[in-house]
Amino acid sequence: MFRWLTLSVIIFTLDQITKFYAVQLLTLYEQKYIYHGLNLTLMHNTGAAFSFLSDAGGWQRWFFIGISCFVSVIIVVWMYNALTKSRWLLLALAFILGGAVGNLWDRLTLGYVIDFIEVYYNDLYWPVFNIADSAITIGAIILILDTVFIDRRSNTL
Repeated sequence: MFRWLTLSVIIFTLDQITKFYAVQLLTLYEQKYIYHGLNLTLMHNTGAAFSFLSDAGGWQRWFFIGISCFVSVIIVVWMYNALTKSRWLLLALAFILGGAVGNLWDRLTLGYVIDFIEVYYNDLYWPVFNIADSAITIGAIILILDTVFIDRRSNTL
């Protein structure tokens, strides 16, 4: 269990370090061109994914904090119960936990989540995101792959 929680802590730490530097190097809404298809753009997201409920008036902060705490506890229990089952499942849960706690920390300390990675193609822009969001997405993809493709007898793809 220690190594999976350590991975979550590493993801959390990487997320917080990159957010710290984004805040130091950028002003709010400022775009810094990196290369075609990638900008750094500092945003404060008071909502959830894709800024869902960002204009809800403030109650959503505590709603998302509550959901994040609940889900984090469920994930830790799930990890503990899965220790003898699948390394892929544990990897997925460690990524999701690290990302969830990274965004939870922002909500608790700042009242919003710091987003700064902007990906685009021509005039099509993906919503700005951060390392925690990426970790949650990667964890969810691994979780889906684990559910669909992993052979439980050999624990391999």
